[in-house]
Formats: sequence, structure tokens, C-alpha cells
Amino acid sequence: MGVSTSAPEEGIAVVTVDFPPVNALPVQGWYELAAAVRSAGADPKVRCVVLTAAGRGFNAGVDIKEMQRATGHDALIGANRGCYEAFGAVYDCEVPVVAAVHGFCLGGGVGLAGNADAVVAAHDATFGLPELDRGALGAATHLARLVPQHLMRALYYTSRTVTAQELRQYGSVWRVVPRERLMDAALELAREIAAKDGYLVRLAKAAINGIDPVDVRRSYRFEQGFTFEAGLSGVADRVRDTFGTSATTGQEEQS
Repeated sequence: MGVSTSAPEEGIAVVTVDFPPVNALPVQGWYELAAAVRSAGADPKVRCVVLTAAGRGFNAGVDIKEMQRATGHDALIGANRGCYEAFGAVYDCEVPVVAAVHGFCLGGGVGLAGNADAVVAAHDATFGLPELDRGALGAATHLARLVPQHLMRALYYTSRTVTAQELRQYGSVWRVVPRERLMDAALELAREIAAKDGYLVRLAKAAINGIDPVDVRRSYRFEQGFTFEAGLSGVADRVRDTFGTSATTGQEEQS
């Protein structure tokens, strides 16, 4: 359980997240993920990073049970900072990051996938922000990188999800493949990227980040201010404590 890094092929690092049962990460998990991605990207031998997950789904966001057990605001602050670090690590990784997504990609999962350079998804992958149903806010910045603006707003307000096939139509998912082919497809793309000159691909990553129309760090940090306000006001706890297990995802912990 936790975050692990492997090197299946020359020039490629695979960072795998494994927090059963649904990859809802505790505060420390977000920091571990951030450290693993940053370390992989800093390795001069690595030219592409694949971010993937074990188990039932890619990511279910923040571990709500950890939030409910905590007293005071330390858990909320920790989750805010941990997510910021993890999302930022993916975006700022010195080399391209390919997200290999299966099952549910919710809350923080959208933050990770939205900040990746490319997304390869399994047929069963679904993406969404159930934040308003979970007493939280955030990651609209990253959902807006996956879908058009008006759809992002409708998905955000309703807590609905969108399928990998739909995202493929918007051009934000590179390929949609059967679940058993997911890692093969992700590695295929990573292999093509890793075949480039390592120094040049790092320059390309920095250049592309530099021309982004939205500063994702500042945009997400702005959102987090409202997340914290919801926590301080008590509305987050009230909503969080009333939500039940989702019938569509069967998840016990998500954000």
C-alpha cells in the first residue's frame, strides 16, 4: 500500500498509487505522490512518467474518513496543501506525464489527470467532481482542462460524471482501450515520447507550460480559499456527514 515507482523500460518511470479500497488518499499519501513524481521527473535517465493506480479505480480524491476523524482544521489544511503539492508535481514534472486512468477518476483524480500532459483511459473510466455532494470545492481548474467551459460548469454543479469516450471526443483523452490493455497503451505512448532527446523533451515541457493560457497553480489556489471557507463555516461538515455510499461507484471514501 502507498506509492511506488518502477522502471519497466529505458527512459520510462511508472508511478503507481495503491491506497485500498478506492484510492482515496490520506494527507500523507498526497505528499508521497508528489515526492514520487518530482523524483521521477528529476532523474536524468527518465524522459516520460506514467502515472497509474492499482485496484478498483484511478483515484477517489481525499480520504473523507480521515477528515471526519480529525478535530480542528489540521486535516483540511493538510488535504489542501497535499493536493496542491501533488497536482503541482504532475504539472511541473520536468518530463511529460501520461496518466493511465481506469474506473473512477473523481475529485483529486481529476486534479491529477487534468494536470497530466496526456491521458490514456480504459473503457470503464469515468471522470467527475462530486465535490458539492461531499462538502467540498476545488479542481474546477483541472476539469476545465478536460472539457469545454459550459460543460465543466454543468458537471461541477450537478456532480455528474463524464465517460472516457466522451472525453476522447473533446480531444482530452489520447486513447480509450479495454481495461486489460491500459498499461500497454500508456507505455506505448510513453515509449514514443521517451525516444526523443532527454534534454530537448525537458525544454519542450517547460516551453509548453510557459504558454498555458491559465496559471493552474494560482487558479487552483484561488479555488482552495473557498474550500477552506466552506470548512470554517461548518457547511462542509454538514454536507459531508450526510452523504451516503454512492450507488453508482460503490465508494466509501471520496472527495
